[in-house]
Amino acid sequence: MTRSDLLQQFQLHPPVAYHHHAIARVSHIKPQELRKAAVLIGFVERDNGLNVIFTKRAAHLKHHPGQVSFPGGKYEPYDDDLSSTALRETQEELGIGHHQVTIFGQLPELATISRFTVTPFLAFVRSDYQPHIDHNEVEQLFEVPADVVLDPEQLHSHHFRIRGQHHTVFGFNHDQHFIWGMTAQIIQALQKQFA
Repeated sequence: MTRSDLLQQFQLHPPVAYHHHAIARVSHIKPQELRKAAVLIGFVERDNGLNVIFTKRAAHLKHHPGQVSFPGGKYEPYDDDLSSTALRETQEELGIGHHQVTIFGQLPELATISRFTVTPFLAFVRSDYQPHIDHNEVEQLFEVPADVVLDPEQLHSHHFRIRGQHHTVFGFNHDQHFIWGMTAQIIQALQKQFA
């Protein structure tokens, strides 16, 4: 997939909803209990096509240690808006500056069981970026080909019931990384967006 393919696909299709089990799982949380957050889905042009930037969270973190995620974090009062949150967090975590990132769209917000409502922003990141990782937050940055990320065959799901409620968990392996949780929920919506 090329940059122009991605842009065209995104602009031609309205953003899709998240999986209904993901929405039902947090339906008991009142909107006023949710804190706002944002993540950046960064696409990088490489010789082999587009890649997507992921991070592996530091193992010592209190929340979601060692999990694979998109760069991002919670909204702060000094952020102009949620896109500013995504850009600021990407710079703080990875050292990728605002001038290296061009946001071209966003997905709907996703409420999480940890009481956040997360807005994913889609962006192109310059291929000459030089990461400066904050190891207090991030153990590793890695890229995955967009063709892999957007391939529904790569994403697996597991369905189960807890206390009468249906749950679906998504995940996929790439090299030594297992991507699941909120990140995989966002990927599932992305795949439907670009189908």
